[in-house]
Amino acid sequence: MFISSYKEIPAEPVIEGASGVKIRWMITETKGARNFVMRHFEISPQGYTPLHTHPWEHEIFILGGEGVIANAKEEKALREGDVVFIPAGEAHQFKNTGKAPFTLLCMIPSKDKCSL
Repeated sequence: MFISSYKEIPAEPVIEGASGVKIRWMITETKGARNFVMRHFEISPQGYTPLHTHPWEHEIFILGGEGVIANAKEEKALREGDVVFIPAGEAHQFKNTGKAPFTLLCMIPSKDKCSL
């Protein structure tokens, strides 16, 4: 069993092309996770991830703030309590549209289940 406050896990920069985004790798294979990895994202006001794809799905839960998720065709508003499923291979981008941090949990398959 692993228990920790998310605040004890270091926030790191994310993928190239992002602005104002930090990630915490909260539950990973090093903690014994064999199927899923849990990540915490914090996107500062006016921050964003680049439009990008992965060969694996994402399950997202919006913790707080206001933002949008965009793909190549549209943007959809997101707020606290919303859930999002992103299929493998679908382009996606998160943007903070509010004045407070936009925070979310993101679960992806572990390295055992996908090619990172």
